[in-house]
Amino acid sequence: GGVKSCSLNCLAEGFNFYTERAAAVVDGTPCRQDSNDICVNGECKHVGCDRVLGSDLKEDKCRMCGGDGSTCETIEGVFNQSLPEGGKERPAHLGHGYKEVIWIPKGSVHIDIRELNFSLNYLALKGENDEYFINGKLSIDPPRRFDVAGTTFHYRRSQDEPESLEALGPTNATLVVMVLMREELQGIQYKFNAPITRGSLTQYSWHYTPWTKCSAICAGGSQVQSVVCKKQADSSTVFNHFCSPESKLPEKQRPCNTEPCPPTWVIGNWSECSRSCNEGVRTRSVVCRRKIAAAEEKILDDGSCAQPQPKMHEPCNNQTCPPEWAALDWSECTPSCGPGFRHRIVLCKSGDHSATLPTPRCLENTKPPTSMRCTLRRCPPPRWVTGEWGECSTPCGLGQQRRSVQCLAHTGQPAGDCGENLKPAGMQQCEARCKSGPTESPEECKDVNKVAYCPLVLKFKFCSRTYFRQMCCKTCQGH
Repeated sequence: GGVKSCSLNCLAEGFNFYTERAAAVVDGTPCRQDSNDICVNGECKHVGCDRVLGSDLKEDKCRMCGGDGSTCETIEGVFNQSLPEGGKERPAHLGHGYKEVIWIPKGSVHIDIRELNFSLNYLALKGENDEYFINGKLSIDPPRRFDVAGTTFHYRRSQDEPESLEALGPTNATLVVMVLMREELQGIQYKFNAPITRGSLTQYSWHYTPWTKCSAICAGGSQVQSVVCKKQADSSTVFNHFCSPESKLPEKQRPCNTEPCPPTWVIGNWSECSRSCNEGVRTRSVVCRRKIAAAEEKILDDGSCAQPQPKMHEPCNNQTCPPEWAALDWSECTPSCGPGFRHRIVLCKSGDHSATLPTPRCLENTKPPTSMRCTLRRCPPPRWVTGEWGECSTPCGLGQQRRSVQCLAHTGQPAGDCGENLKPAGMQQCEARCKSGPTESPEECKDVNKVAYCPLVLKFKFCSRTYFRQMCCKTCQGH
């Protein structure tokens, strides 16, 4: 376990460990610093602010035992090199890099001063007589506790959090918080409870400052009369917390220079030049306007404003343009279907396009393209194309006749993907009428030697068919 608060412990010199020398310290020994609790029989016992064992009486924000917090007021703010409202910076050792932050009156309690962000600056603390207690004489003290003005200040500076200065109070002297400047100030937050005494309040009073300069020269401006806290003895301006907030005077404001402004030209910004060379034009808006009030304006005729009227147009970029490429219109896409190309002529022209120059006069790497791919529509697919039927292979009876069958693209060129299953027939059977004459002799009627099926032709009565009758003439004779 850890070190007991009411046991007597010894820290070994040169080492980072404790040894317990006795189980209990003498009764009445404080349990810890900045606490009223005491050790009794080796145990830490609660003691109220009235020093009574077991009492629940507590200090108020002013550190008054059992008080209601009415004897002090909280002073807080952020110092960032600009003065608090109504405040006046006291002389600071600017030549030594010190700058004044805030005065802490005698009797202040719960003092908390800390930097808002990490910086190379250092908090410092001094008395009214310019005697430094912490980080004085341009030297930096290590973080530790400092007994100053009847209380203990805890000065902390680490890599984990910004620099801070804390004390429970009350202080028995007025202190001044300073900052040793090494770089731009990041902001210092201060908070403490300062005592309120009738005597101190009567030494200071609220006063109005002179009216500020009118915020506008015409059409309605405003003037402000601020309130500051002054020391009655010498009428010097001091920080606001020296005066009573209950008696603070309200800030005053009044209108001034309410008459309308005279008409004036309101001129807009010039536009971009219409050309980068060869004399372009730029324009701007020019309006005659009169301001009537802070939120009211009237546009008047141009004649109401002082003449001459500012220019609305002016030439610009009068220098001659360098030679440049000039592209003519694109041609039609060829062929009429499928992937093709468009073409155009690109010429090297003078800056004003009045003359055509040799191609080397223009930069080759800036030349626009002279052709581009295009597709008007998809081409029709290849198809089978047939020729006329030829003559029958035999002058009499059954034979064959042929025709050409080609797979052609839409251009008429042979192709190879028309689909064999769609190919039309290239040959068909034909029949020629035989001529029969009365002079036909029986000797000329005979069966063709190579045909062996003539008996079957007769049997199945095929002789009525011209082909079989011709092939088996003798067999079919008389039937």
